Amino acid sequence: MAQSVTSAGGEDTFPKLLIRNARIWGDRPAIREKDLGIWQTWTWAEVREEVQALAAGLSELGLERGDKVAIVGSNRPRLYWTICAVQSLGGIPVPVYQDAVAAEMVFVLQHAEARLAVVQDQEQVDKLLSLSEDLPDLRHVIYDEERGLKDYDHTRLHSFASIQESGRAQLAAGAAARLDASIQQGKGSDIAVILYTSGTTGQPKGVMLSYDNTVISAKLACEFDHLTKEDEVLAYLPMAWVGDHIFSYAESYWSGFCVACPESPETMLQDLREIGPTYFFSPPRIFENLLTTVMIRMEDASPLKKRMFHYFLGVARRAGEKILNGEPVPVSDRILYGIGKFLVYEPLKNVLGMSRMRVGYTAGEAIGPEIFRFYRSLGLNLKQLYGQTEASVYVTVQPDGEIRADTVGKPAPQVEIRIDDTGEVLYRSPGVFVGYYKNEEATRATKTADGWVHTGDAGFFDNEGHLRIIDRAKDVGHLKDGTLFAPKYVENKLKFFPNIKEAVALGHEREFVTAMLNIDLGAVGSWAERNNVAYASYQELAGMEQIYDMLEAHVVEVNRDLSQEPRMAGSQIHRFLILHKELDADDGELTRTQKVRRGYIADKYQPLIDALYDGSKAQDIETEVTFEDGRKGRIRARVEIRDVQVFGTQEHREAAE
Repeated sequence: MAQSVTSAGGEDTFPKLLIRNARIWGDRPAIREKDLGIWQTWTWAEVREEVQALAAGLSELGLERGDKVAIVGSNRPRLYWTICAVQSLGGIPVPVYQDAVAAEMVFVLQHAEARLAVVQDQEQVDKLLSLSEDLPDLRHVIYDEERGLKDYDHTRLHSFASIQESGRAQLAAGAAARLDASIQQGKGSDIAVILYTSGTTGQPKGVMLSYDNTVISAKLACEFDHLTKEDEVLAYLPMAWVGDHIFSYAESYWSGFCVACPESPETMLQDLREIGPTYFFSPPRIFENLLTTVMIRMEDASPLKKRMFHYFLGVARRAGEKILNGEPVPVSDRILYGIGKFLVYEPLKNVLGMSRMRVGYTAGEAIGPEIFRFYRSLGLNLKQLYGQTEASVYVTVQPDGEIRADTVGKPAPQVEIRIDDTGEVLYRSPGVFVGYYKNEEATRATKTADGWVHTGDAGFFDNEGHLRIIDRAKDVGHLKDGTLFAPKYVENKLKFFPNIKEAVALGHEREFVTAMLNIDLGAVGSWAERNNVAYASYQELAGMEQIYDMLEAHVVEVNRDLSQEPRMAGSQIHRFLILHKELDADDGELTRTQKVRRGYIADKYQPLIDALYDGSKAQDIETEVTFEDGRKGRIRARVEIRDVQVFGTQEHREAAE
């Protein structure tokens, strides 16, 4: 279905778009980086010069058309320039999650047959050098930050600056014409990037996206949300994730807006406040963490400030979203909202770093309705979308004026969606991927001959044409009595509470549903501090009776909510426990995009799962953990198990029938 849609000047690849941007917006800011507390800015003309020098240097190093180049690091201008420089030579960038453990990194680089790697710093250099025997195809490693690398063997190791210096010498000697010819040789059907999936059920798959896929998706998204060169975005999510690639790279090159790179993950929230992006994308956990931080701070505020805050939040809940949607509200509420805007909402948006936000998106997981409505009640145009790597992000979006907390919106521009007989969502669009790299079998299983992609998600359209996602199709199951069980649906309701960071619901082919929970150490730790509850570790805090009481109240609230939904009433949680450790990607329990790996968890925590169903009140367990420095260890714990109140289950089962 994909057709070649280009700009008015015929630019159908990102290197061509860069030439256009340097020509028409040469003196406008293209990208910023905060370094040592100071923001440095490059214009589009300067970015083109940097990319040209790097591309010429990579060519001198031997990079050829079709070669794969791994890119490892946090969001940095030089790593974004690397993407375009590699594409300028007809190479294919392969961004890699910077926190990937050795085995994950080896798999991606081996599978992609990466010839070069461009990395951020010494940490990534050390990781790659330690894997050199497993990566015989990797010829060169280029690093951005030189600190700590002066005395390393530079036979295959090169500084970013030295490659650019070599490139500038080549350009001065006449390489510019060859580089321009290489750029013009590129076309929309060429592979633009390979992005590896998170691998929730097995090894990651390399998703090949063409320029037609990514450029067209960027074009349609920019038109949909009226994005222009005047906008600004904060690039802080992993470069290996399709969301960052489209939002921070593709859409920037199409529309000309400026991308800001934070100094570090630790300073991201401060940097967010300083930049005040007009266009902001975040998974729900970031919005949840921001709200949790605000609520924790308000607990320490003076009684007067606390009363004023909660009073005007009540006004916002009552009238804010209606005002944002252009709906009628009483004059008294409109006046109160105006006062609240001056006293509370605008200062709060400034603290959140959202004072200039014109369009905001959340995706990846379901966001809690109350959290979603909270941000919209402040006057923030926060919307939901549903997407996949294989779609170049966009499957559904929420049009202005049709924004709801319980759906993921309507088909995105030029996207077709259908629901098959099993309830699985399928889509077809210009963004549909070319295929999985070196995996034709998986490609055929995912994409039909006429271009329809199996999402693996179960969902349905409501009466207004909005899509609702229930769960992963493979995860939707049934209790022993045939009651529908959608674990992710239950887990999302649990995670709407700030005190619950992660949840794993169990119940397929069982008599009833149970849950294993992780506390949010920040939120619960703050509660402990305010209430003078001493603890020495996550394990100790998670096992306290007061914490079990707190989470039991949350689980009861979820059950009460589920009891009001005839299709889901049978999925109420009968028993739960609080895990003695946080689920961690380094321990294989989560993917690098923080998705639960159910099969692995079921095997690792089998003794706890058995105890949830045999009536035990507690269970001993010993678990392997990975410490921050990479060392392995084992921890032992006795985990309490609690029964929970359920509501009117049988009545709702009969209603559902």
